[in-house]
Amino acid sequence: MSSITFPHGTLASQSSHQDISESQYYPQFDGSSGFQMNPLSSHPPRTPRVSVVSSHTFNSSAYEKDELSSNLEAESIDEEEDVRMNEAERRIRHEEVWREIVLTSNGRDKAFKIIQYSIKVYLLFHTSVTGSRLLRKSIKQNWEQELVKRLTSTVSGLSFSRKCLLLFNWLSPLTAILAQQSVPFSSDSATSKKSDVPRPFLHAVLNAPPPVLLELVNAISDDMYTLSLLGILGKRSGDRAARLSDWCWFLATLVGLVENGVERQMNGNLQHEAQSRLYKESFSGATAKSKPSSTKVDDKELARLRKQDYWLQLTRAKLMMDLIFVSYDIFRLKKARNSVKALTGLTAAILSSAKLFDRHKTALTKALGVTL
Repeated sequence: MSSITFPHGTLASQSSHQDISESQYYPQFDGSSGFQMNPLSSHPPRTPRVSVVSSHTFNSSAYEKDELSSNLEAESIDEEEDVRMNEAERRIRHEEVWREIVLTSNGRDKAFKIIQYSIKVYLLFHTSVTGSRLLRKSIKQNWEQELVKRLTSTVSGLSFSRKCLLLFNWLSPLTAILAQQSVPFSSDSATSKKSDVPRPFLHAVLNAPPPVLLELVNAISDDMYTLSLLGILGKRSGDRAARLSDWCWFLATLVGLVENGVERQMNGNLQHEAQSRLYKESFSGATAKSKPSSTKVDDKELARLRKQDYWLQLTRAKLMMDLIFVSYDIFRLKKARNSVKALTGLTAAILSSAKLFDRHKTALTKALGVTL
């Protein structure tokens, strides 16, 4: 029998060659080696992945740790700053604050005003108590008459000195108006092209806020009255300027009272919101990780708002004293004129000086706190 030949060799040689190639490229399946993917499968083997839940838990815990550390660091910085500011405030003396106050013309005006109206109140009570004795022509009361005469001259001199200190106060509102004038505005030309041109001075004046205009007119009128006292202007012009200045002061005081009422209302709303947040945080099961930082922020904000409301109340009281004082000059009231003007003037001087004292003390505290 003739044998069958194959084109690529015998069957045995072909099968042996196939076994070698398959054993080289495709390893044999071993049941004892565990699970193995079929290499001839069309789906590639999957790479192992980390559980989503475990990675999310790890990331959230790391984020909470970073947030906690940042909050603790911010709280430590705030506490250090508070300690530094308290130490700076403790080191500042009252004499240093008054030294800074009297360096300015406004501060000297407030100091002279306190002295002036304190003397007026003293003369008021001194005259009411010793008025009957001063009518006598005895030698024992001659020194009291001389004292009253000198103190009256002192009051007049302090009043004139204060008016000289307040000269050129119109520069402050004028600067604000000129700053508004420098802002360009767009105007349509004949060719309907818009070009930026500076505001005219009259346009800036007409668009200035009413308090700024009242302050400007009031300062110019005060200067004209002071010039009349110096003899540069006539007495009639000085009296008219004083009348105009009183009306500007009266209107500016009314505007200030309206603004003060609006600010107090806004401050009250902010205090109510801060108190509501603190109330909610107290019943929300605050943890040691996040809630204390927000609570401290709300506490500081509430303390700041209460302090601001305190000074707003003092400002309102000072404006009321000014309104009563200037009403006697505007409406030419005669009943208890000297007594009311002396008491309201002294009260307004004390309140305005307290505000100025706090402002300078705060500035000194910040300057000293930076160096500590």
